[in-house]
Amino acid sequence: MNQEEIELEILKNTGKVISHKTLAEEVGYSVGKVNYVLRGLIEKGLIKAERFINSDKKLQYKYLLTEKGIKEKVDITQRFIDRKKAEYDKLQAEMELYKKQYNYAKESVVK
Repeated sequence: MNQEEIELEILKNTGKVISHKTLAEEVGYSVGKVNYVLRGLIEKGLIKAERFINSDKKLQYKYLLTEKGIKEKVDITQRFIDRKKAEYDKLQAEMELYKKQYNYAKESVVK
């Protein structure tokens, strides 16, 4: 998973009151990696962190998407979809090639 995909996973989990440990478990990365990415997203202005008022835990925050963050989430998602479509098309082309090779080999053996 590349950096952009990690950011997308974290962006998808914004809006929840969640500990860094829980967020790390949900996205499948270490707490350190999640903290690093969160700081980067905050620096880019994509999210803002608000301490959850009713929480007595210091490390419990609510991460909210900014307007810029919403746009970036949409853009990253679109790039992800485009990349997956390209991968799918490439696999389909490979399958067609293998089918042709199989049919050619099958016809050669029969003759």
